[in-house]
Amino acid sequence: MKLHFGRATRRTFMVALSAIALTAGVSASYAESTIKWMHLEQNPERLKTWQDIAAAYEASHPDVKIEFQFLENEAFKAKLPTLLQSDDAPSIFYTWGGGVLKEQSETGKIRDITAAMDADGGAWRNSISPAAVDGLSVDGKVYAAPFQSGLVSFFYSKALFEKAGIDATTIATWADFTAAVQKLKDAGITPIAGGGGDKWPLHFYWSYLAMREAGKAGFDAAKGGEGFQGEAFLKASQLMADLGKMEPFQDGYLGANWNDTQAVFADGRAAILLGFQDTPTPQTQANAATDGKGQPPENLGRFAFPLVEGGAGVITDDFGGLNGWVVSTAAPPETEDFLKFFTNVDNMSMMAEKNGTLPTTLGADVGVKDAALADSAAQMAKATWHQNFLDQDLGPNVGRVVNDMSVGIVSGEVSPEDALQQIQDAFSMEM
Repeated sequence: MKLHFGRATRRTFMVALSAIALTAGVSASYAESTIKWMHLEQNPERLKTWQDIAAAYEASHPDVKIEFQFLENEAFKAKLPTLLQSDDAPSIFYTWGGGVLKEQSETGKIRDITAAMDADGGAWRNSISPAAVDGLSVDGKVYAAPFQSGLVSFFYSKALFEKAGIDATTIATWADFTAAVQKLKDAGITPIAGGGGDKWPLHFYWSYLAMREAGKAGFDAAKGGEGFQGEAFLKASQLMADLGKMEPFQDGYLGANWNDTQAVFADGRAAILLGFQDTPTPQTQANAATDGKGQPPENLGRFAFPLVEGGAGVITDDFGGLNGWVVSTAAPPETEDFLKFFTNVDNMSMMAEKNGTLPTTLGADVGVKDAALADSAAQMAKATWHQNFLDQDLGPNVGRVVNDMSVGIVSGEVSPEDALQQIQDAFSMEM
């Protein structure tokens, strides 16, 4: 049977068809953009916080779906380069910054997010610590959205300092620090818990001393091509060698891994540890100590790595980890907007409170409720320069030599001059 339509009926039918087509178009676009979020987080509480943030974003953006993808740490490092070249590349993925991020920026497989950071008068950029943004930039271009950082500081036993007659508030310079080390030795107390077995814990000393001697401009010049054999780096290496000659560490420190080192401090067998911001927390102390308890928070103090007299560094130049999220070129256009939402002050404050993180978003440190972390958070919020771990920042090859030479210098096995030559040789091969 042939249907016959009048003019009005035909018009109504065409309008109906248009409405159906429009509805079909809307349905087709619904949740059409999928942000594939690759992470390596195994802490269920932290992951739950991220999932809650993602769900809140999806609720206000029904056309976006956020899909979580997990890879274990070593598998992530091994598989990511291949994944970025494939049709199944993640939209965003975790970064420690440094040399690996620089290499990724040269592949053409990750997105420069500078324009997104600077949109709306720089609203996103201005909401985050400038030191953190700079730390995840390559040649002035931002390649990752910072969200958390870490801070390496000196932690000490108040009881052992009191026994040795030391006032930690008077330690402002490296000379003050070494004087305190000597007082501890004179009192029969092992001054410092050291971890030479893993090597990287001792690179904290060389890194900080180099920062305090060279300052940001000198350090940037070295990384930019001048190299690491300048006077500032030689002075830093000599100061580290002089510290080693004082024999400040526990017996057997050259074979001690990080767990051993933490136990020495948590047990009260040494007065000082150069460690991470969570060192004084009850959980870290309990996990580290041989008695399962460790030092009570009220017995632990913290001070920033001291200045070196005559050095170009300032006390607000910080050292520690820096983490962010990289956007791949395969990511949908909504990805930067989601990361801006993820890193806003409310979400980062919530993460700080629930997960005990040190956020890089300005003002989010109010969420740090753990008194053991609050002092580190307050210092980090004022950072003028945040230097990433050198075994990340300089890449794995140069970083490994820095770790080796840090142990070599402090143990007296390698002279400062020879150590710098080896670091420079490794660095030159990467240029």
